[in-house]
Amino acid sequence: MVRQGSIRCPTFTHARIEILRRRTSTDGLVPFHHAILFLCLERMTMRTKRNEVNRLRRRSTVGAELRSMTIFCEGKNTEPTYFRALRDAYSSVPLAMEVVEGVGVPFTIASKAVAKVKEDHIGRYARRTETGTDDQVWAVFDRDDHPRYQEAVNLCHEHGVHVARSNPCFELWLILHERDYDRPNSRKGVQSDLEQLRPEYHARRGKTPDCDDLVKRVVNAEGRAKRQLRNRELDGSPFGNPSTTVGRLTRQIRGESDP
Repeated sequence: MVRQGSIRCPTFTHARIEILRRRTSTDGLVPFHHAILFLCLERMTMRTKRNEVNRLRRRSTVGAELRSMTIFCEGKNTEPTYFRALRDAYSSVPLAMEVVEGVGVPFTIASKAVAKVKEDHIGRYARRTETGTDDQVWAVFDRDDHPRYQEAVNLCHEHGVHVARSNPCFELWLILHERDYDRPNSRKGVQSDLEQLRPEYHARRGKTPDCDDLVKRVVNAEGRAKRQLRNRELDGSPFGNPSTTVGRLTRQIRGESDP
């Protein structure tokens, strides 16, 4: 630290100050303490520019800033296992993902997801001075025979929570990794069909399919799900049985936009 009167500048050495003193005393054009002040301001400007360059360089190196995603799931086994396997398969995507498992029925899931967006100031609840508007909260639940199902969907939409819904159940989404599925069925019927396709899966015993293998064909499942949704619209029953919007969530996990 060098002190000259009331001027303090911690960034200059004694040798540099002495050179400046000699120049100002010889030229007699600029008072010594004014010269010190100008140099301090110059140094501060250079430091600000350097920090900005470094910040931009870090962003260009990473390619995208890290965003967060919280997924509230109805089940404790199949859904969490699947989403974690998909995240591992696309670990290069800059994403901090949290899976909250076994939340409950759709309306409970929707309520907790809404509380999350409010608490973390996500989406429409983001403060003006905050970044992170790309952060997302998802509610994953089945149509099945749940009460207050449509209330749950409406609550999510009202508060900016994304919905990944399956009719009748999530296992429909898993079947689409293997083949098309376009006939109405019950939850038990869909689960039975998945057991035929994936012998390691057993609904009643709580055994999950090999999700590490399934996610290798996630792009195929997304394409089949989109065709399925179009068919339901042509039928005059949007989101009817069978249909699923889980593909919208998986595209986000993979770092793809949802067209």
